Amino acid sequence: MPVKKMRIEIFDEEGNRYTISFEGKVTKQRALRLLDIMELLGGVHGNEEAKQPIFSSKFSRIRFVVEKNFPYSWFSSKEILLAYEQEFSKPISLSTVSTYLARLTDRGFLMKTGAAYDRKYRMIAGLAQNALKAIGDK
Repeated sequence: MPVKKMRIEIFDEEGNRYTISFEGKVTKQRALRLLDIMELLGGVHGNEEAKQPIFSSKFSRIRFVVEKNFPYSWFSSKEILLAYEQEFSKPISLSTVSTYLARLTDRGFLMKTGAAYDRKYRMIAGLAQNALKAIGDK
């Protein structure tokens, strides 16, 4: 049986990134502990209007746009382009967006489906919430 893995990444108000990884038997109790740690680090708060973190690259901005606008749904590279330009008020080429989405897929952050001319992506991390719910239902 393969080892189960869970990774949570959070950003604090200052833009610092925390990554918590867990490998082994994932249970509801262990998942809740990780969420408690996340809350202690300030990753869970009700204030949606926190300051926008400073991004060092287009890649990190693309990832932010995906996490913010499409945490649970399928999307295309064109939708990311439009959301990026609206979020940052800066132009970006469709080829750049497609390249970074391919890299996010290669790194296990996104999953993809469809032919190249009709490619759709979805955040794998967004599916983690459904997995936690399923663990809690058992």
